[in-house]
Amino acid sequence: MSPPAPATEVGRYRRDGFLVVEGLLSDDELASLRAESVRVCRNELAATDGHGDREGEREGGRPDAYVLQQFLCIHFPHKVSAVFFDLLSHPSVVGRLTGIIGPDVKAMQSMLFIKSEGKPGQAWHQDEYFIPTRDRSLTGVWIALDDATVQNGCLWVLPGSHQAGVIYPERQIDDTRFDCTTEAYQFPYRDDDAVPVEVRAGSAVILDGYLLHRSLPNLLSGSLRRAIVHHYMSASSLLPWRPPREGEHMAMVDDRDIVMVAGNDPYAYKGLEERHQTYLRPDREGGCER
Repeated sequence: MSPPAPATEVGRYRRDGFLVVEGLLSDDELASLRAESVRVCRNELAATDGHGDREGEREGGRPDAYVLQQFLCIHFPHKVSAVFFDLLSHPSVVGRLTGIIGPDVKAMQSMLFIKSEGKPGQAWHQDEYFIPTRDRSLTGVWIALDDATVQNGCLWVLPGSHQAGVIYPERQIDDTRFDCTTEAYQFPYRDDDAVPVEVRAGSAVILDGYLLHRSLPNLLSGSLRRAIVHHYMSASSLLPWRPPREGEHMAMVDDRDIVMVAGNDPYAYKGLEERHQTYLRPDREGGCER
């Protein structure tokens, strides 16, 4: 059983909308995940959607750094990698999630962000805009596989911006600093209110689904800033990630492509489904899907 999150951590999370957990991963775990990120980008594990491997890379014709630089994000890497799948239920993560969300927790998404030198960040957004829940239980866990600094494009947050419980509108943007084609706006904060969240490799940042956050481009020569991001929610909340089926009311739409990481699934009678596939997304393809 995973140890529960300390009350002081939960208190900081409720106040600020984010929580930094230093040293979440051991050196061996970190090395394994870094190696696995290369294997996924080389398409060594299973067939994936999207662009996948370039000719010759699978045979080792290109160095690892070159292969990683071809992509901005790998969506659902846990679908093809046992290493990434096991990370969804990491004891140190689950213990904090049950303290924040409650005893019954499900995961619905993993993303591996690969930000090499010169690659863009993501504009201001709230995760709950893209992944709506009925109970505000959405929680992101952002795990650094490399040191994340201001220079190489770490996260920036607007502390306390989750507290109002408002989902702000999004608008189209044309800003080469960002991969996303939209950004949140009409919120009562300025960029000057933002604080950087610099963390060492192996550390995690836990984010409230309503918290406004963004990242900027990687401007550090020769660097790589990888991060694996998971999204979790209460297992009691439905996940409206698909259109309604014939005769189905909008209020009951529920994507069942999930992974239970703690407790019981009150909707287990629906069974599970495979709706999503690992997707390798290159630079500038048009937005950051959630």
